[in-house]
Amino acid sequence: MSLAPSISVPRSRFNALPLYIGLFCLLWSYAFVAGKIGVTHCPPLILLAARFSLAGVLILGATMVRGDWSLSWRDIAIFAVLGIANNALYLGLGYTGLQSVSAGLGGLIVSANPVFTAALAALLLGEGMTWRKASGLLLGIIGVTAIVWHRLSVGTDSLHGIVFTLASLASIVAGTILFKLLAPKGSLWIGNGVQNIAAGIVLAPVALTFADVHAIDVTPSLIGAFAFLVLGGSILAYWLWFHLLKVCGATAASAYHFLMPPLGILFAFLVLGEHVEARDLLGIIPVALGIYLVTRPAQPAS
Repeated sequence: MSLAPSISVPRSRFNALPLYIGLFCLLWSYAFVAGKIGVTHCPPLILLAARFSLAGVLILGATMVRGDWSLSWRDIAIFAVLGIANNALYLGLGYTGLQSVSAGLGGLIVSANPVFTAALAALLLGEGMTWRKASGLLLGIIGVTAIVWHRLSVGTDSLHGIVFTLASLASIVAGTILFKLLAPKGSLWIGNGVQNIAAGIVLAPVALTFADVHAIDVTPSLIGAFAFLVLGGSILAYWLWFHLLKVCGATAASAYHFLMPPLGILFAFLVLGEHVEARDLLGIIPVALGIYLVTRPAQPAS
């Protein structure tokens, strides 16, 4: 019998980042479909004010029960500002656009987020812009533009809705840069709750002033969409988004939005029956290659 001492071999630590990325992309993409379902049964501002308020109450309520409040007043103020940009403005404008824009096209336009984020991150945050990243972003632009151009040629989406969706895109780009510039130090979970509460407070009076409460059509589809938007969208997807921003950086994290066009089109086809042609799917190839180039780690110097 061998008496040699046993040697413990350290186990490799599980890398959860790919799982977070995949889950974020699925949740964020399907949110366009759930949003489209929601705005067909409820005025968008009322839907969002209720969504943000409930999500904020659930997050902060759970935090109070656990007694784990770890946020300074500075961070509360920062997360409140981010909530106005990333929640109230981004989704308020986006959902208004969804009333006259298909879920697939809405996802396509917002997926241009990495292009503007990368440019502003290089100017304001000092994030490096290499030829590899620039090439990846260019490929992403080509793929998304090809899909958008074809979708517009069908003529089923209104210019009015597209303008609102473009304004929504500008809001999330601004919110992404603000998050990196202001760099809140507190818990992302609690910060997400503050953002939702701030967005709900901002949107509620606007919704009650300009939207018609009697236009709400309570159906199982609305209830299901609302539940997903609160739990999967406002709570889980937004937590994952800010976690990726913190871990990956603004440029790399935003590059995953290039996955939204194919996923958004797929979900819109499966759930809403939106028309999809082979030309839409051709844009996936440069999009996938662009994501690889933007997010691939730099090779260490030999």
